[in-house]
Amino acid sequence: MPLSHMEHFLLQTEDIEATKDWYVKVLGLRVGPCPDFKFPVYWLYLGDSDVLHITTGGKNVSDNRKKYVGQESDASRGTGVIDHIAFRATGLEAMIEQFNHNSVAFKERQVDDQGLYQLFLFDPNGVKVELNFANSEAKNRKAPVMASAFERAPN
Repeated sequence: MPLSHMEHFLLQTEDIEATKDWYVKVLGLRVGPCPDFKFPVYWLYLGDSDVLHITTGGKNVSDNRKKYVGQESDASRGTGVIDHIAFRATGLEAMIEQFNHNSVAFKERQVDDQGLYQLFLFDPNGVKVELNFANSEAKNRKAPVMASAFERAPN
């Protein structure tokens, strides 16, 4: 059976409130309904889809979480084996303005052959977030790093 779409990511953090607030304020996700797992968790939504789940991590994870979800790592910072989480986005200029207004550092990248203008940033836990926009939204912007400028890597 083939996969149909990305469902969600679960982030574990020592500061669940600050992480939730960051994704709501900076990226515009919204807190929505979720089952009562009997451990701290937020489900954040894009439209009608829950795409990001946030729960307590580190060394003080509840027994309920360990029983239900398990815990492979005590890590609560950095990206671990997941390099980044990515979202398709629209409103490039408004997003950049929002990042600048909130003093959120980001890097701009462009992939000409895929028609993507990308922004990369980090959440409060050091998790890399990638936002993909259609190149047509870039208008007169030129990213400081463009994939087309790289030499092909040897196989």
